[in-house]
Amino acid sequence: MDILVVGGGGREHAICWTLAKSPKAGVIYCAPGNAGIAEVAQVVPIQVDEFDRLTEFAQEKNVELVVIGPDDPLVDGIVDAFEEKNIPVFGPRKNAAYIEGSKTFMKDLLKKYNIPTAAYEKFDNFESAQSYLDNQPLPIVIKADGLAAGKGVTVAFTREEANEALKSIMVDKVFGDSGSQVVIEEFLEGQEMSILAFVDGETVRPMSAAQDHKQVFDGDQGPNTGGMGTYSPLPHIADSLIEEAIETIIKPTAKAMVSEGRSFRGVLFAGLMIAPDGKLKTIEFNARFGDPETQVVLPRLKSDLVDIFLAAINGTLDEVEISWSDEAAVCVVLASGGYPASYPTGLPILGQEKAKQNGSLVFHAGTATNDAGDLVTKGGRVLGVVGLGSDIADARNKAYAAAEQITFEGKHNRTDIAVKALV
Repeated sequence: MDILVVGGGGREHAICWTLAKSPKAGVIYCAPGNAGIAEVAQVVPIQVDEFDRLTEFAQEKNVELVVIGPDDPLVDGIVDAFEEKNIPVFGPRKNAAYIEGSKTFMKDLLKKYNIPTAAYEKFDNFESAQSYLDNQPLPIVIKADGLAAGKGVTVAFTREEANEALKSIMVDKVFGDSGSQVVIEEFLEGQEMSILAFVDGETVRPMSAAQDHKQVFDGDQGPNTGGMGTYSPLPHIADSLIEEAIETIIKPTAKAMVSEGRSFRGVLFAGLMIAPDGKLKTIEFNARFGDPETQVVLPRLKSDLVDIFLAAINGTLDEVEISWSDEAAVCVVLASGGYPASYPTGLPILGQEKAKQNGSLVFHAGTATNDAGDLVTKGGRVLGVVGLGSDIADARNKAYAAAEQITFEGKHNRTDIAVKALV
């Protein structure tokens, strides 16, 4: 069957690459795609917010499966648009994607159903938020309510940082309407863990757990990014704790969404914190594949991804076989100099073919080809280099060896991805 993937980053490259391995996949289209995705799919110059053009294209090409990658179109109702045209589409409807689209909704949902999360208050008035903030202990977490490209969260360690974050969100509107409300919540200490799950209503089929590295610099220093690297599995975290997270957080949340009339179908992504005492709390829920978690989780999938997507759409997710490789995967993100602030684009990228020689994968996030046909940078996160190995140490060595082969002016990457798993 012919398939359309919507999006153009590293996550969508990993999805297209995985789908291309399926014997059931015919032509794979990706809109808008990027230079790397063009190696495994036909890229289509339609943007993710052009719902009418996307649905018309799918009808014109008789596409039998659509997969939505990014958060913005999901929150804006792209799945509903495809369903109105009777085109099979994998992803949550608008009312279910709201679990990512509004942090206040998500926090209130967890509170209502007694699902563990950090203590919080929500505000739509700057003065009230400022007054509350002034009386809270530090560090403190301040979040814009809506989507902000993964950058709407500040962990403030000083009063100055806290006040500046609140002002930039609510007064300066750096994230636009996403900052009309804020969530101020307690700072959680411990180790983060990401669990993605295929979900169809109350049926939850978890993927292999992963861990992301959000801050831009080594040692979890500097501002938050969309993610500087990931690894899977998590050998240093007990299987019993992962199972507890699925049973006490992810499954109850899926059930809660059904109870609220917002039945979720797609990928439900739980960002979790493991406190030093072993207690679990929910940091966030996303309504789609994580980026760059997808780049380490999908290469470990042994089952056919087309089968899984179709089962979720058809309501038979509980019947499909889903198995995972014992192989480990480590992803190192190569970013533009200056990211997550301003950065240059259009810089030549060299060495990606050399990087693949040790069996590593290179997923493109922010790339393009220039008029001469050369590969150039186009985004803040440029490439995700994935090493596969017998264990985390092996996969990590391969990922960094491959990453060293790739050069572009200002290239920046963390050097400590997956170190926590080697202790």
